[in-house]
Amino acid sequence: MPTYQSKIQSKLPEVSTSIFSVMSGLAAAHQALNLSQGFPDFESDPKLIALQHKAMLSNKNQYAPMPGIFDLRKEISKKMELLYGVSYHPETEITVTAGATQAIFTAIAATIKKDDEVIIFKPAYDSYEPSIRVFGGKVISYQIDPETFEINWVEVEQLITSKTKMVIINTPHNPSGQIMAKNDMKQLERILKGTNIVLLSDEVYEHIIFDGEQHQTAALFPALAERTFITASFGKTFHNTGWKVGYCLAPSNLMAEFRKVHQFNVFSVHHPTQVALAQYLKTPTNYLELNSFYQKKRDLFLSLLKESRFKFVPSKGTYFQLLNFKEITSESDFDFAMRLTKEQKIASIPISVFNKHHLDTHVLRFCFAKTDDTLKKAAEILCNI
Repeated sequence: MPTYQSKIQSKLPEVSTSIFSVMSGLAAAHQALNLSQGFPDFESDPKLIALQHKAMLSNKNQYAPMPGIFDLRKEISKKMELLYGVSYHPETEITVTAGATQAIFTAIAATIKKDDEVIIFKPAYDSYEPSIRVFGGKVISYQIDPETFEINWVEVEQLITSKTKMVIINTPHNPSGQIMAKNDMKQLERILKGTNIVLLSDEVYEHIIFDGEQHQTAALFPALAERTFITASFGKTFHNTGWKVGYCLAPSNLMAEFRKVHQFNVFSVHHPTQVALAQYLKTPTNYLELNSFYQKKRDLFLSLLKESRFKFVPSKGTYFQLLNFKEITSESDFDFAMRLTKEQKIASIPISVFNKHHLDTHVLRFCFAKTDDTLKKAAEILCNI
């Protein structure tokens, strides 16, 4: 049989397997504690699992409506009203998605065409850049200060040109664990006001913020909200990343374009899970208590690391903690992460893979969405280095 010789020119010739897959695979191969990829090692609430099971037994097993079942969209709308006092119409401004990454991809697909410029802030979640490039867009990277993780908005403003069509932000921020303050959002609002630039605000960790800080959603700033796709994740919120359910919020004109792509991308999302989530959201404590839950884990992890040789600034949000190893070794972060996994049996993520020009600041990211026993074992390993 003749062998077909592909003539396809790759749209993403420089893209290889993600660092998350690499490190998780390495952790499995070496039986290491996996604090690399961002998923919990504890179960979801049994009540939520029971609600999904009930929905399956109730024959909610056929296609859901393309934008998501109305009951879930209504509960998302109520959540936004409760938390932030803002209104998103469940019929025209909310769409349920197959996780936040699909929502991000769809928002980019709906708006970015060849040669459009998109500003991203590095270190950045690794799906942004290839999603932009696959549609012919040009990535304009701004490197956040690698020590303070602060943004110089004057420098950001200088990156905007007539070709700028989108800015992507992420707060609370993965991988740094930092958050955008009200002043940051005000500066961004000022910069974008009067332009046709779309904002994509990745807010998947909105319910995981520490030390009494408040999440500054783009929805709170009128001149931002009118131009913003907000993406969110039930998987991050309710400890079930494998369910891959999230949602997107946007004003109706933007959402109409989003749905044009969404309907041909995934069409609809797992029906029984939507039914379960709609019911689960009716009890606000199911998400209001997450800040306290994860702050206890952060505090436990860091208290156990006080005697280690790693240096750190406590994470302000997300379930990630950065640890600086400058006083331990001069190895690159990638080499050190690989060695820790193979020799010390603990897996992390090297931050350089997210930075502009792979800037190496000798920092590793550890996920603390783990059982207390896992965190104690991890800290014991790290303190012995």
